[in-house]
Amino acid sequence: MSSYRIASIPGDGIGVDVQAEARKVLDRAAKRFGFTLEWTEFDWSCERYAETGRMMPEDGIEQLSGFDQILLGAVGFPGVPDHVSLWGLLIPVRRAFSQYVNLRPVRLLPGTTSVLKDRTADELEMVIVRENSEGEYSELGGRQNRGLPGEFALQESVFTRVGVERIVRYAFELAQTRTGRVVSATKSNGIIHTMPFWDEIFAEVAADFPTVHSEQCHIDALAARMVQQPERIDVVVASNLFGDILSDLAAAVTGGLGMAPSGNINPEREYPSMFEAVHGSAPDIAGKGIANPVAQILAGTMMLEHLGEAEAARAVYAAVEQVLATGEVATPDLGGKATTAELGDAVADSVEA
Repeated sequence: MSSYRIASIPGDGIGVDVQAEARKVLDRAAKRFGFTLEWTEFDWSCERYAETGRMMPEDGIEQLSGFDQILLGAVGFPGVPDHVSLWGLLIPVRRAFSQYVNLRPVRLLPGTTSVLKDRTADELEMVIVRENSEGEYSELGGRQNRGLPGEFALQESVFTRVGVERIVRYAFELAQTRTGRVVSATKSNGIIHTMPFWDEIFAEVAADFPTVHSEQCHIDALAARMVQQPERIDVVVASNLFGDILSDLAAAVTGGLGMAPSGNINPEREYPSMFEAVHGSAPDIAGKGIANPVAQILAGTMMLEHLGEAEAARAVYAAVEQVLATGEVATPDLGGKATTAELGDAVADSVEA
């Protein structure tokens, strides 16, 4: 029997609520398919920051390095600036473990509706491949002349050939397993150095994949296409900032952030990968039992697939679809009255059925 060591970081707000349901469902799947998940929970969160001044301990990365994968709830809470929570936990983990692919599949699930009128599930299914280790999310820069009339802030972007080429190549390889279409998000008409560099490397990699249809599209035009012609989009590859924005937009048009999972992937599997829902910690509804756990459960399916337990992953995904399709057990955001735990129970029961 295979056994996997999983680091569980519930985090803040509804992260705690939805993490419990994801673990419940994944444990049921593990039991059915003959493997075990050995969970170790970490209290790393904004609450911990308020008490200790750190989101995670100094040896946090070392502690995580011995695990097969990481399942993260959500991070963020009033009183702790977002840049503190992000740079105190998520970004250090992503970079220490070379999780340079942020993979965000988005799809209109049964029982849910899109803000786009009369769009069907086959028209609203795409995946965002976001560069996750460099780009616009850089520590380089600073602020000068604080409080003076001449105060200014300088933020540097970092695009390396290695970083751009590997994320673009990942997107093309993924497109080969899907419909064979990939579009690159750029803004080379306005950003004079980094985006032409990105475009050049995209074109070089595209030449190695003659059977994949590729195109480059300015980020603003691509955002409009995502709303007006989503059926034209399959795989999107984008820089750190552009991918972050587009993936939230894609989730919004395919049922909402409560339905969208994501993975921070180390493709070479040299280090653990980390899986999480796209949504935030929503502290206003934390602990009320009304948060939608679907995104976190689906993040768990991505984790199972990455572990090589593809059959279990498919079973959990199918269970989510079955429960949502009936509409009998739905949280308030889906138009129902079920609690977070009730929806989690329904999915877990469906996995075993």
